[in-house]
Amino acid sequence: MSEIHNVIIIGSGPAGYTAGLYAARAMLEPLMFAGYMSGGQLMLTSDVENFPGYPKGIGGPEMMMELREQAERFGLEVRDQNVESVDLSEKPYKVVVEGETFLTHAIIVSTGAESIWLNAPGEEQQKGRGISTCATCDGAFFKNEEVLVIGGGDSACEEATFLTRFASKVTLIHRHDVFRASTIMYDRVVKHDKIEVKTFRQVKEWLSDEKGLTGAVLEDPRDGTLENISVSGAFIAIGHKPITGFLGGQVEVDGEGYILHKKHTMTSVEGVFAAGDVVDTRYKQAITAAGMGCQSAMDVEKWLEDQH
Repeated sequence: MSEIHNVIIIGSGPAGYTAGLYAARAMLEPLMFAGYMSGGQLMLTSDVENFPGYPKGIGGPEMMMELREQAERFGLEVRDQNVESVDLSEKPYKVVVEGETFLTHAIIVSTGAESIWLNAPGEEQQKGRGISTCATCDGAFFKNEEVLVIGGGDSACEEATFLTRFASKVTLIHRHDVFRASTIMYDRVVKHDKIEVKTFRQVKEWLSDEKGLTGAVLEDPRDGTLENISVSGAFIAIGHKPITGFLGGQVEVDGEGYILHKKHTMTSVEGVFAAGDVVDTRYKQAITAAGMGCQSAMDVEKWLEDQH
């Protein structure tokens, strides 16, 4: 516990690994706690085709391994452990990992946001094999196919509208008959000739064969009646939950728990920075997360220089 690190990066994914790459190249000797499930949400994405520099696309897990390898080549130390808590009440800051305490001058939080899943039977087996939480990432894989979107907010309506570029038909289901989406977003959906809206529907079970997703059993929550729908793709758009519990409320967040930036990428606590989907409520893309990871590392470097 006697050693004081220049910067500890909490979380991995595109934001964390890019922050680690830049911090390592700046000779800050960064230490990263990547988590037991290192790599972030891209570990659940079969193919990434919208990240610059990969003209033939690349598997999500493969891309994360390459990002990690690149950062480690410049000196990033990565430990696949979860951070239990942090103490930001005094400097140097304390980061507790499996009962062990690490001291650091600065912290970059890049823990991301978890997509909220339905957890319906058959879902776990089809994640990344037909069931997705990102139409922008995976929509192009379903050209001229029928897909299902689940949700009742702006995100669900945006996903459904976006998917009409590729799919032959999009069915949007919502467990209620009143949508939380804005009027303009909802109107686009109901007026689109490729989208069918079904209210009072929820997924009871996913259907699949050896090739992947084949459909779902839909249930009417009012009376339990069932119907089958045949689709080769499904997009769950019921929200995200930022991973910030370990911060113990010491950093200012918005009403949904996303960390707020105060000056560039610095949070409400001086010396604590944040990057990626733990901050981003709008874009949620690998490229934007990586960009913010770069910014956070550069901000840390400048901040540390100013402390001397």
